Amino acid sequence: MPPRLVAWLIPIGVAAVVIVNGWSGVMPGVGFWDTGEFQAVLPVMGTAHPTGYPTYVILGFFANLLLAPIGEPAFRINVLSLIAVAIAAGATVALVRRLTGSTVIGAAVGIGFATTPLVWKYAMAADPHPIHLMFVALLLLALVTWERTRRGASESPDGSAADPRRADRWLVVAAVLFGLAAGNHSLTLLLIPPIGLYVLAVEPDIWRRWRFALTCLLAAAGTLALVYLELPLRGGLVPALTAPLVYAKPATWDGFWSIALAEQFRGSLSDPFADLGGKWDKLLTTVAVPQFGLLLIAVPPAFLATARRAPRYALLTGSALVITLLFDASYANADINRYYLGPILWAWTWLGILAAELAIAAGALAAALVERLQRIRLDKRAVDRAVTLAALALGAVLLWPTLTTFTARRHDVDRSGDRSAQAWLAEVLPLIPQNAVLVSWWSTSTPLWYAQKVEGMRPDIFVVDDRTMLDLDLGRAPDVINRYLGEGRPVYAIRLSGPDTDELRALFLMNQVAGDGSTAVWQVLGRLTAAR
Repeated sequence: MPPRLVAWLIPIGVAAVVIVNGWSGVMPGVGFWDTGEFQAVLPVMGTAHPTGYPTYVILGFFANLLLAPIGEPAFRINVLSLIAVAIAAGATVALVRRLTGSTVIGAAVGIGFATTPLVWKYAMAADPHPIHLMFVALLLLALVTWERTRRGASESPDGSAADPRRADRWLVVAAVLFGLAAGNHSLTLLLIPPIGLYVLAVEPDIWRRWRFALTCLLAAAGTLALVYLELPLRGGLVPALTAPLVYAKPATWDGFWSIALAEQFRGSLSDPFADLGGKWDKLLTTVAVPQFGLLLIAVPPAFLATARRAPRYALLTGSALVITLLFDASYANADINRYYLGPILWAWTWLGILAAELAIAAGALAAALVERLQRIRLDKRAVDRAVTLAALALGAVLLWPTLTTFTARRHDVDRSGDRSAQAWLAEVLPLIPQNAVLVSWWSTSTPLWYAQKVEGMRPDIFVVDDRTMLDLDLGRAPDVINRYLGEGRPVYAIRLSGPDTDELRALFLMNQVAGDGSTAVWQVLGRLTAAR
């Protein structure tokens, strides 16, 4: 069997283990909130909420086609997240092996990383963050391969000499991966300073090769621009290519930049250096300890070991971790934990490097003891076997937190029984009469769009979301209800429980016909007072 193929069997095997392990817990169908949006947008190659996520949309469109035999589109998009985490785990195996030379440690890190609670959780349903994780892992692998190949330290199985042109190609590959990653999630932009520092640390005189440097910059920017063309092209710039589900107005100049730059979320970022003590305490208690357990104690010495063994990689990932953590702790988001997947990956690679260093030290110590006690000289193969045995033991240590809490972790992340959105649709859609107007809000709008645009169910219903109100200049929810009541169409409403629902109930005679709380469906029977 070719050595190169053998070298990739372990990463592929780890990726397969991740898929097999996670398969039974994948969410079986459509969901509420952003999950439902992505399940609706990706199969029809529509446009999503800011920042548009065009890379995710394009990948999801083709994944939906390729995975057609395994179930309905919503399930396929959920499975895409699991596949992305599996690829990230396989890439992590290759990355750690390249950094340490140990396949055993690499495999342990790949599995341990993929079964970390947050990573495992987001592999179970449609979300762009597993795709972000996949691209970050591949990007790190490409950058480290560039460094090792450039410095003649390529670990290819046949031991061939490094080719400078081959090294250059790896940096171009990294640039393309960066562009794809940035087109998937804007968190990638936080990696610009760390990558810049890393490239300069590896090749301080790269600016003298300005044509090559410019090629890399153009590869990144060009890839990003290319995937972002999806927004205007599918958003209505070319009528024949317009998608059936479009968020806002990405075909206009202002509309495109509003989505791409996430103007909707401007103001969500607070002072990153304010209350550092409180942020640190929150990070430890809500993220670090639950994800790493006792292994958290080893993370600081693991970074020191990384700085000793792979100083440029430590510069890259250490600066990326600091920047990302400062951003995450200062950004207000409904589910900010998703933003910590990158730091979890980097910390796991540090743990792998520490384990490899300890394995080498333990193997050398064991060999020295044998030589002293038995008064024989061990050959290199015997020492290597001792290092491998130590690596196996340390790999088991890395996986110990996963193994001892495996059942609890599986239970906590399992989404296989989450059919709430499916059950809600099955209850609601038959109750809505023909040609009705349904004034909805984001969480319930997304599964309704999935039912209409992907499954072809009830196209006669006009779902009016808050976004629709803005795009079509319909005013607020009371204005929409007044307008269509005046036209004699059946009107129903689903609004957030509390002030939103209370406002409508103070203006209209309403009868609850399905659901509960913020998923309650109200039939609007008429006006109580003049709606404002």
